[in-house]
Amino acid sequence: MEFLPVLFMVAGVVLVATVTLFVSSLLRPANPYLAKNMPYECGMDAAGEASGGRFRVPFFILAILLVVFDVEAMFLFPWAVVLKEIGLVGYVEMFVFMVLLLVGFAYAWLKGALEWEA
Repeated sequence: MEFLPVLFMVAGVVLVATVTLFVSSLLRPANPYLAKNMPYECGMDAAGEASGGRFRVPFFILAILLVVFDVEAMFLFPWAVVLKEIGLVGYVEMFVFMVLLLVGFAYAWLKGALEWEA
């Protein structure tokens, strides 16, 4: 009984989603053609089609590096909030963390992972 409001909320979300998809299928124009169904990638041919069905690896390496460095940068904000409480030990630990982050960045840079060929 205590989960009844949650059940109503889930049912409401499913109902709204279903009604929205149904109404949009009735109202949208249905005129697909070849150019409309082609994948679009920044005004160029899609990477998979331009290279014979294979995706270009540097794109994925750069994307993974972006995610890795962004996630690591997220650790700086909580550290900055509690810096006074953790004192010198926390400062040294974050310094070591930043050095490791810079070593990884330098490695990626030297390996050419940050270079982009058009």
